[in-house]
Parts: sequence; C-alpha cells; structure tokens
Amino acid sequence: MKPNLKNIILTGMLLLCSHLMNAQFLTASDTSESSVKRYKSIISANKDIVDFIEYSLVKKGLPKHLRNLALIESHFNRNITSGAGAVGVWQFMTSHANQYGLTQQNRNDLYKSTKTAVISLTNLYKKYNNWITVVAAYNCGEGNIAKAMAAANSSQYHVFYKFLPEETITHVKKYLNACYATGELQSVLSNYNSSRMNKVFFVNGGSGKNNEAFAETDINAGFNLKVIADELDVDVTKLMSWNPGISEQLEDKGEGTLYLPKDLMPDFLLRKNKILSRSIKESTP
Repeated sequence: MKPNLKNIILTGMLLLCSHLMNAQFLTASDTSESSVKRYKSIISANKDIVDFIEYSLVKKGLPKHLRNLALIESHFNRNITSGAGAVGVWQFMTSHANQYGLTQQNRNDLYKSTKTAVISLTNLYKKYNNWITVVAAYNCGEGNIAKAMAAANSSQYHVFYKFLPEETITHVKKYLNACYATGELQSVLSNYNSSRMNKVFFVNGGSGKNNEAFAETDINAGFNLKVIADELDVDVTKLMSWNPGISEQLEDKGEGTLYLPKDLMPDFLLRKNKILSRSIKESTP
C-alpha cells in the first residue's frame, strides 16, 4: 500500500508548526565585532579560492553561503590536516571522499575536492531539505544524524541536536556565526523554518498491527535487496512489502527510494557501505 501523501503533508505541517516556536535558539551565538572582522578577514585573504567555490556552488544551484562551510572547516587552507585525518579545504575524511570517487591523494586538490563537496552537499540537501541539518550531517555523518533523529523521535534539528556529538553542535554554531558575519544568517534561518520535515509517514501494517512510522533514503542499483534484508535481520518478503516496486525502480532507473521502519533506518545507514560492498561482491560472477 502506498503512503497517503495528504496525511504525510498534514502531519508534517502540524508537527512543523508545533516546533517552530521552539526553534528560536537557532541564531548566531557570537555577533561581536571581533568575530565578524575575523571571518571577513579570512574571506578577503582568500578571494580567489572563495570566488571559485562560490562559482562552483551557484553553477549547481546551491547558495553561496555554503562557502562558509569551507571557511569554518579549514579557513580555505588546502594543505591542512585535522587531528582526525580530514584533509583539505573541505576537510574530507578518506571514507567520505571515497564514497564520491575522490582519491585520498586528491583531497587537498581545490578543484576536485570542491566538485566532490558540491555533489555531497546536493545529496544531503535532497535528504534533509534544510542547510542546518546538512552542515551537521557533513560534520558527523548521516548515521549519527539518523541515530539522533531516532533518539529524539524528531527530524527537527532544534529537537534532535542534543543527541549529536558536542563537536557537531559547536560546528553548526560556528556556521551560523560565519553566516551572520557574511550577512546571510537570515537566509539560512528562513530556509530552516520553511523546510518540510524529513519524510516520515504511516502505513498500515496489516494483520491487525498498529501503524508503523517509516523513513526513507535513496539507494542505487548496486544494492542487493536480499543483502539489505540479511544485514538488517528481516525477512526479504517483509522488506519487499515495505517497498513495492523498488526492484523495477532499480532496474529501470538505476536508483530508487528505500523505505524502512524508523528504528531500522539508523542500522541501515551505519552499515550502508558494508551492505553496498557485500552486494557488489555477491553480484560478481
């Protein structure tokens, strides 16, 4: 049975309205003259790099304020390496870079890493539909975001943020401060307040079961549905009942939308790379 879109939208709107008043803490935490001057000075000192990043963002339909992610990640230093091993202007970890085909050696290449960052940010926005959650996910990974959402039973950043690593919470604060310095804070906050909630819907479980809350994520044809079911310890027929028509989507389009109960989605996201690797291995003759 397909989700009732009218109920999805209505539920999302009601929950969104009920949370908006609680989202007021999302603002710049440091609006001091010294903070503004510091951010503007870094941007001014790296004008050529900033111009290239902004051009790359706008070319793909992304807002210029995302240049502030590179600002707080690296101060636009392509040769910097963090204590955790993140490299370059966009501070790519090896696993994140490899996910998009960026080699470990090319993480400090401004052109290749920016192209990769644009793709990554585009995909994250398609999933979360607001830039604040995107910045958080870029810092701590989609798995941690999924776990935080599940723990808070909410897809609203201002509700689930308390379940995120402290480093990520601080990272988002820095981003908002940088956007205040560049005069783009209101745009970021307006985007957050007008964004729809991460898609959550209710489907009839049948056989007298209560309705279950589901979440969605995109997968490509490289994923084997039997492997997904096995890794999540669910019957493949159950998985297919949650995802009618997904086999045809993957075969015809090369990609599709995977629906899972909210309590299973964090497990899938945490094991996503392992599931994909195993899927590819098992499909190889």
